[in-house]
Amino acid sequence: MNILVCIKQVPDTTEIKINPETNTLMREGVPSIVNTFDSYALELGVRLKEEHGGKVTVMSMGPEQAKAALKECLSVGADEAYLLSDRAFGGSDTLATSFILANFAKQLENEEGKFDLILCGKQAIDGDTGQVGPEMAEHLGIAQVTYATDIKAEGDKTLVKRENDQGYDWIEVLSPAVITVTKSDFEPRYATLKSKIAANKAEIHVLNSKSINIDVEKCGLKGSPTKVKKSYTPKKENNGIIIKEETASASVQTLMRLIADKKVI
Repeated sequence: MNILVCIKQVPDTTEIKINPETNTLMREGVPSIVNTFDSYALELGVRLKEEHGGKVTVMSMGPEQAKAALKECLSVGADEAYLLSDRAFGGSDTLATSFILANFAKQLENEEGKFDLILCGKQAIDGDTGQVGPEMAEHLGIAQVTYATDIKAEGDKTLVKRENDQGYDWIEVLSPAVITVTKSDFEPRYATLKSKIAANKAEIHVLNSKSINIDVEKCGLKGSPTKVKKSYTPKKENNGIIIKEETASASVQTLMRLIADKKVI
């Protein structure tokens, strides 16, 4: 199987910093990790490769420091890694990001053959939009399945275990397809010392807008119809009370009196 996994390097901190001028995340100097859901997507991709043979390619869009995240992916089973890095890509919203990733996926397919599956995490833990994977499927004109917890390949068909509000569905989809992955039935594997050393020596292919021949007017802040007007931390309000009388009946009476005093009922 020929599998492409999209990963994102995200801040590993609760102290998220926002650029006050562009209202975009400030990533410089902030400890980063591979997005949690992308790690599950990569694990499922590597498991499919181990079962059916083939290749797992990982790609990411971001600054040079994202090489570290890609090397981590190589250390746990990915075979090749690409980083799309260009000032023109900075500030891209989900539409611009998916446009860039989808266009590079097409270029890779022209050079190395069609992908059977493109896997993404269901969402990034810094943005939480869950939009990039489905938008890639739209740009590429292929099927999509979201919230996958397991994937099984049977010939040209792919069976996807999809999480829903009541439990799970098994969905059959023809390849190629984009599948977004939530927390799966399998925990992401750990790298070994040997695999870490090999990954550190591996080449990360770094490409810019000219390398992938893309329309920069559709990238970055210029190509992003979504505009963040304001970002702020909500004020904490301690306006709740705890009612704890000697008995449950007394607590209910106190609650009803308070509600009546507030003229709620």
